[in-house]
Parts: sequence; structure tokens; C-alpha cells
Amino acid sequence: MARIREHIPQDYVIEQVKEAFQCTVLWCEGRACLEYDSQEQLEHITSYVKETFDRDILDVFFTAIESIPPE
Repeated sequence: MARIREHIPQDYVIEQVKEAFQCTVLWCEGRACLEYDSQEQLEHITSYVKETFDRDILDVFFTAIESIPPE
């Protein structure tokens, strides 16, 4: 039986990710870009979005980039 996916607004998913993880969301030309601290954090965020919202991380964020540590 096919599962019907409830429409969950992208902005809601982004806010939930920001609350659940210490990450930054950058906006470029109206598109959300995830800034993460480590590959492990990205994997956790990816799993969270998939398990909680049944969405791929790139369906929510235009791209994901690793933070550059301050020098």
C-alpha cells in the first residue's frame, strides 16, 4: 500500500532542523542553504529529516556546506 505523504511546508522543516541541531541556515536568492559543522552532524540531520518528515535533505535545502572554522 502506498503511503500518502502529508504536505509539510519547507519553512516548518527548516525551523525544526534549526531547533534540533546547532546549525545555520543561510539564504541565497530565496533558497535555504544548510551550513553544518561536521560530516557526522550532516548525517544526523539527513536521518532526522528523512525519518521525521519523509523527505530528502536536498528537497528541503538547496545545498549543504560545511562550516569553515575561524582562524
